[in-house]
Amino acid sequence: MTGSPTNRIEAADVAAGLKLARAKDHSAVRALARASEVGSWQSLLALSVGTLAWGTIAHDRRLAEAGRHMLQAGILASLVKTSLKRTVHRTRPNVLMDEGIYARGWSGTNVGPWQSFPSGHSALSAAVACATARAYPEIKGPAYAAAAGIIAAQVVRGAHFPADVLTGALIGVTAEAAIHKLTHRRRRLGMRWSLFA
Repeated sequence: MTGSPTNRIEAADVAAGLKLARAKDHSAVRALARASEVGSWQSLLALSVGTLAWGTIAHDRRLAEAGRHMLQAGILASLVKTSLKRTVHRTRPNVLMDEGIYARGWSGTNVGPWQSFPSGHSALSAAVACATARAYPEIKGPAYAAAAGIIAAQVVRGAHFPADVLTGALIGVTAEAAIHKLTHRRRRLGMRWSLFA
């Protein structure tokens, strides 16, 4: 193995990631990996914009607000995770498993196999799920379950280590909470969002 973890926590994270991804080449896991692409930024952007558009066209204020909130939370989560990916690099579990290479450190790259930290699928899925659950508490169970499934799939497919997805999920939850707080404050002050407001 080229490179190695530098402390016990990182070593445990790498060991857990390798153990959980041991079946990454199995056909069922590959199918799960394809299904988890619903958590990609392209899919979630389309879902958020579609929800906003549908709510606007149908004059359904609740739906339109949900779409706007999903979009804003997803954009913030994406900005944070992209900033971190450009600041640090970490090889993905599948790179370690297939090529025997593990590295992490400062200075990010634009090379996908070296962008394990943090998980973008996890960040955006958590942000959109939290925004959906806030707008429609009656479907929070399915929203959270869908996000959890997408997040777990990133580990078993060998795309991310557990710390990558946990950090991504934390980014998403925090981004949604920040957007909610800012929206609430602006409403109290009688202001409106400039993004599709």
